[in-house]
Amino acid sequence: MSNISKKNNQPIGVFDSGVGGLSVLIELKRLLPNENFVFLADQKYVPYGEKTKNELIQLAYKITDYFINQHDVKMMIVACNTSTCNSISEVRAKYTLPVVGTVPAIKPAAEKTKSGTVAIIATPSTSKSEVLKNLIKDFCSNVKVLNIGCKNLEDAVETGKLDSAEVHQLLLKYLEEVKNSNADQLVLGCTHYPFLKKSIQNIVGSGVNLIDSGNAIARHTKSLLVNNILENSQKKNGKTIYFTTGDPVKFSKVASLLLKEQIKAKKVKI
Repeated sequence: MSNISKKNNQPIGVFDSGVGGLSVLIELKRLLPNENFVFLADQKYVPYGEKTKNELIQLAYKITDYFINQHDVKMMIVACNTSTCNSISEVRAKYTLPVVGTVPAIKPAAEKTKSGTVAIIATPSTSKSEVLKNLIKDFCSNVKVLNIGCKNLEDAVETGKLDSAEVHQLLLKYLEEVKNSNADQLVLGCTHYPFLKKSIQNIVGSGVNLIDSGNAIARHTKSLLVNNILENSQKKNGKTIYFTTGDPVKFSKVASLLLKEQIKAKKVKI
């Protein structure tokens, strides 16, 4: 029994190419306040959205090894649509720990649409992925889908300049098609995009409902913890530690801005 409780108090590893995964971490911490988390931003290799499938698989293996060997995590959350869509089945085949992925919320969008048209904005890599193709095939047989790959948008969020002219121009460009359609649901298919919700909503208008995966991931994580008897037994609030493979000063600055609390990250090599 003591072995179980030791494992229960181990952290949950959460990773993304950069700061985007923090949008998922916010939801995880809200629903699972007693859990400990280790957040890793793989900023040395950001943006993931412009990498090949094989590069993404190799990066996911390295990060999983790092989490297991350095932090003895009990579970891993891939808080990145691009990495999930390109590498999660390979990661699950290679490792035994429970792994939760992030896939674009196409299913709820298809269920909620009244107009029969939904849109998704995602990184170029997610946009072209087999996973997304299959999600659209499975859930959108009677629904029109606008699948929009957004180059450079992930990178723009990384800088923390959410209200910059550059971000506004990119959003205007990529959301033009949504505005000119009768789409009533817009899926934010990259964990960086929820930080742009306000700007996106202003451009597409109040008639379009924005959907991201953060809350669904948190709920799924909770049910996996319960089913695997892995819930943290501590009664106090958990701790979160932050690492980046890039510049820790830059990451800490942007993360503090996005999380509205003081974050100090350490640099790590994986």
